[in-house]
Amino acid sequence: MLMPILQVDSEQIPEYAIVCGDPRRAAAIAEKLEGAEELAFAREYRTFVGEYQGVKLAVVSHGVGCPGAAVCFEELIRAGVKTLIRVGTAGSYSADYPAGSLIVSTAAIRTDGLTRQLVPDGFPAVADSDVVNAIYAAALETEGAGVVGKGMTVTLDVFFNGVEEFPHKKLKAAGALAVEMEISALYVIASLRGARAGAIVALDGYADADLAAEYDPHTNAVAEAVEREIAAALGAIVKLANNA
Repeated sequence: MLMPILQVDSEQIPEYAIVCGDPRRAAAIAEKLEGAEELAFAREYRTFVGEYQGVKLAVVSHGVGCPGAAVCFEELIRAGVKTLIRVGTAGSYSADYPAGSLIVSTAAIRTDGLTRQLVPDGFPAVADSDVVNAIYAAALETEGAGVVGKGMTVTLDVFFNGVEEFPHKKLKAAGALAVEMEISALYVIASLRGARAGAIVALDGYADADLAAEYDPHTNAVAEAVEREIAAALGAIVKLANNA
C-alpha cells in the first residue's frame, strides 16, 4: 500500500527506523548503510532503506515541528515500524552540557500544540526504557564519546520569540536538560500506536538566556556531535535487534 504522504510502499519499510529533521542528514545516515536505496523524496520527507551490521532499517526525514513530524511517525508505524529513534539537535539548558554534548531523552515535557490534540493534559510523553538504555550505552561506546547526558527534554513549537516569554527558566528549574521541537510527538504517538521510541540530540548552543552566546549550529563541535549521535542510533538498533 502506498503511504500517501511519505509516498513509499509500506511493504518496503522494515521494523526499525531512524528519523531526523533534515533531509540532508537522512542522506548522510543512509551513506553509512549497506545497500542503501532512496525510496522517495516528497516535501520534507526523504526515505531510505538499507542494512547496518545485518539489520534492515529505514532512515526518514520529518522536517521541523510536531505536526509534520507526526505525519511521518504515524505513517511509519502504520507501515510496520516497531522501533523508532530520533536523531536531532537541541538547545542546552545547562553549562554542564555545552555545544557538542549529547543528550538521550528519557521523556519530553509537552509544551507543543500537536499532542494536546491527541491526548489529555497530564498524559506523559515517555521514551521506551529499552530503547533509551540501548542508545545511552551505544553513545558511551562511541569513539570520542565526549559529554553524554540522559534526562528530560522539552518540546516547544516556537523558535523565534514574540511577545510571550519562553518557558525556559521554569523548565530548567524543573530539571529539563535541553529543548527541541519534535520528541513529544514521537513519544506520544509511539505510546498510542503500540510502538517503542527513543531519541538522542546533539546540543548546538544554549537556549537559556543566562548562558546564551551568539547561536551558531555549524561549528566543528556540533558536526562531530551529530556524527556521534548517528553512530549511537545505529549501534542502538543493532543492540535492540540482537536482543529481540
